[in-house]
Amino acid sequence: MAQMKLEIGGRTFMVTCQDGEESHLTKLATMVDAKTRESGDPSGLTESRMLLFTSLLLADDLHSAQAAPAQPAAAAEPPQTGPISDQVVAALEKLADRAEQLANSLE
Repeated sequence: MAQMKLEIGGRTFMVTCQDGEESHLTKLATMVDAKTRESGDPSGLTESRMLLFTSLLLADDLHSAQAAPAQPAAAAEPPQTGPISDQVVAALEKLADRAEQLANSLE
């Protein structure tokens, strides 16, 4: 298992992942960090609230992408399906679980 340090919303998180998954995890962390910054200044939020809002924004993006009507193949890139979508859903679920655990530990 590899251990990595991720920067999200100006905070540092130590996480473990399977060997060889570091690049993928870094890409996911970059997406989460960008979404965190989209939601406003994360410095005024607790870690659990920041992760909660970020996971909700990412879930909203995923929901919108899944609910969007299919576009003609010539007009758009093919939609991402299969393992990539499953991985995004799994990452969001893990993030939501982590945010919930953090919120519970603060109560």
